[in-house]
Amino acid sequence: MPPKPLSAEYFDGWYANQAAMPTVAEIMNRHMGFPPGTRAGVIAVGAIPELAEELRLRRGSALLDLACGRGAYGLLVAKHAGTALIGVDFSAQALSEAREQAARTGVSNASFRVGELTATGLPDASVDAVLCTDAIQFPDEPAVAYEEIRRVLKPGGRVALTCWEPFDRADERLSPRLRRTDLAAGLRQAGFTDVEVRDRPSWLAREQALWEEAAALDPGDDPALRSFHEEAVRSLQWATLLRRVLAVATNPR
Repeated sequence: MPPKPLSAEYFDGWYANQAAMPTVAEIMNRHMGFPPGTRAGVIAVGAIPELAEELRLRRGSALLDLACGRGAYGLLVAKHAGTALIGVDFSAQALSEAREQAARTGVSNASFRVGELTATGLPDASVDAVLCTDAIQFPDEPAVAYEEIRRVLKPGGRVALTCWEPFDRADERLSPRLRRTDLAAGLRQAGFTDVEVRDRPSWLAREQALWEEAAALDPGDDPALRSFHEEAVRSLQWATLLRRVLAVATNPR
């Protein structure tokens, strides 16, 4: 049985709780190197130039940040490369925060719309590059998400995916969602070429330090701190079972 997908309503509540408790963002930004007020994930700011380079963006091109969440990574990559940004996510709360972040970071050529990993609503061959950070594992039919990425990419366009992969896909200590994650296979089956999957242990080390601090917190009754603490405890249990990866590929001409 595939793992049950998390709903937009779940993420709406999660993001709203996070926004109401700035302590979570303060801790995450300190470990990931972001300035105060940023709402990002668990990839450090130092990865932004690498992501921009791998996407081979040029000024005037269009970047899709798929499952963009609060938009930090797509906004920073687009700002670094001087490109337009389209952010797609199924959480209305996340998109509201992404628009706020676009205004704060001075990225004017950015738009955000409701859509799914498997159904963006964008036209065929409409973007030059696709970025998807730590979300490609969520769809209940991963192959459809990879096919959607290829559909919206122009010929010759690039994709960059970040995620975690298991050392052993038979290890039942991991969730079914993580055990099935295989970025290289998903990209190749969708027809991508120049597929590379690279380990990023430095990302994992920063993430582990973050989770160690979060696991030591007393969350009390606050839902955001409780969720943060629980995720940290769970993530530390899995830390030695997963590798942190960056996958890049090209949509053939």
